[in-house]
Amino acid sequence: MSGKHPLRTALLYAALTLVAAIVLLPFVWVLFGAFKTQGEIMAAPGAWLPQDFSNLANFAELFERRQFGTYMGNSLIVSAFTVASNVLFSSLAGYALAKLPFKGSKLVFGCILAAMMIPYIALFVPQFFIIVQFGLVNTLAGIVLPIAVMPIAVFIMRQFADSVPDELLEAARLDGAGELRIFFGIFLPLVGPAIATVAIITFLNSWNYFLWPLIVAQDQGTYTLPVGLAVASQAARSIDYGLLLAGAIVVLLPVLILFLFLQKYFVRGVAVTGLK
Repeated sequence: MSGKHPLRTALLYAALTLVAAIVLLPFVWVLFGAFKTQGEIMAAPGAWLPQDFSNLANFAELFERRQFGTYMGNSLIVSAFTVASNVLFSSLAGYALAKLPFKGSKLVFGCILAAMMIPYIALFVPQFFIIVQFGLVNTLAGIVLPIAVMPIAVFIMRQFADSVPDELLEAARLDGAGELRIFFGIFLPLVGPAIATVAIITFLNSWNYFLWPLIVAQDQGTYTLPVGLAVASQAARSIDYGLLLAGAIVVLLPVLILFLFLQKYFVRGVAVTGLK
């Protein structure tokens, strides 16, 4: 195609480059702003380059005086448990709904689809009441529990499970393999892209969690990164923008690294499941 229509190809690449630059410009500005002092930002808010790229005062302030190490540890724990529980339980649910038909399975799947349509904010009050009854207020377990199994994760795994050949599973059963052995030994290795998709989606959701941890966490020892960043950026009467931008970089990096490693599996999983 590039040989037949070189001009069209050149225009296409030019347009894509322009769009990519527009998308990346805000991130570049945030990166440069993380190295600026509050005085620099207030004196020239539209300036791009900081006076000193070696100025790490904002990052040092975050980790030495604003307990960002604690917040990051809490976020890592919440995200790790959220991803692990969603991958395990959504895989089990998806396998059962797609490959082990039972009475009422269509009704169960319909309820999962209905749960995806309910606004998350509408569940805050009943969820908080349950957390209070279990005595999990101001704990990391109380933050993790409401998103331990997300409907979107079950939907993705169920849709991908449909693409696994039934003949392969039947052959394993004829050879005497039990359902658990089939699940862990045959099914899971075949649904790697779906697992990567679920891992990325649940990690993003838990890593960027703000409103729920803000409600459940009662002291700074249980704050996650987004909540800690909102607290740390507040000075006496104004927002410390340099500190806020440095914190945004710290919050963004793990998400970027995870996506770079799993992007090809994520794209394949989205394409196969038909996720929009």
